[in-house]
Amino acid sequence: MTTILHPTSDNPIPAGKVHGHTVSFFEGAAGRKIRYAIFRSDAPVAKGTVVLLQGRNESIEKYFETIGELLERGLWVATFDWRGQGASDRVHKVIRRGHVRRFSDYEQDLSTFLERIVLPDTRLPFFMIAHSMGALVALSQAPYLASRIDRLALLAPFVELGGQAVGHRTIGFLAAVATWLGLGFLPLSRDKGSLPFSRNLLTHDPARFACNNAIVEAQAGLSLGPPSARWLHETFKAIRRVSQREHLTQIRVPTIVLAPTQDRLVPYIAVERLARNFRAGHLIPIDGARHELLHESDRYRAQAIAAIEAFIPGNSPDIIDDIVGDETMEASIEY
Repeated sequence: MTTILHPTSDNPIPAGKVHGHTVSFFEGAAGRKIRYAIFRSDAPVAKGTVVLLQGRNESIEKYFETIGELLERGLWVATFDWRGQGASDRVHKVIRRGHVRRFSDYEQDLSTFLERIVLPDTRLPFFMIAHSMGALVALSQAPYLASRIDRLALLAPFVELGGQAVGHRTIGFLAAVATWLGLGFLPLSRDKGSLPFSRNLLTHDPARFACNNAIVEAQAGLSLGPPSARWLHETFKAIRRVSQREHLTQIRVPTIVLAPTQDRLVPYIAVERLARNFRAGHLIPIDGARHELLHESDRYRAQAIAAIEAFIPGNSPDIIDDIVGDETMEASIEY
């Protein structure tokens, strides 16, 4: 099993010239091999470490641009491929099947990563940036993260599934029935492969969209097809749990929730509804943006980066409001 990273001509590895990076595997739940990487900034004094959590069907390579920017700001970055995707062990014999046996496997992998890799091998303080499915895992574990991380940034957290032919509740019902019947390994939709830019729901940026497609064209093993019924069933159960007021009020880690308002995969209204009961969370709408904020056009992406940069070193929410409020107004005029 290889531990290398896979750059492309438009997506170079963002390693510092002095301290470089480490790529290896750790053993996750049920003995699965999980690929991880630590990127070290060349700054004389590290400002801390960002734990970067990907969404579904993503890999370390997809975040090279963001990792490079964090390194330039004097931060180290620790990240890994979730089980069943990227270069980590697959969970199903069909390589492109997005599958998980239990949502708690994701949680255990994150806990193991923090304890065995991040804590001994990186620099304090610790911050977490989590996108979509990764944000769902972070939300689920957030009540237990207060002693491990200082700040948490959630980007388009996966708290409802939109953009489908049928609604979230119907999908959840079908996934539950399939799982109960022992058919949880089957997908509920066909594998359509990569969609053209004109039909994508992720970003307005054609260059970043093309760059991400080039990654999986060069390394087809990094990509997935549709999720299995059991994956949907397990994640939907987690969504119901983390959306409860009782869960959200247990979270003590200061959090920002970046919500793209034109997100068709995770509807903005669902994220807004979650934020109402999230005492430790500060909702920041990114007006006009689609789902993948860190791969969006510059006018949207810049707002997300500005909010994160203002937040993770420990600045006050007032500073975040000033920065994001101005950017949002400008984006509204242009959009």
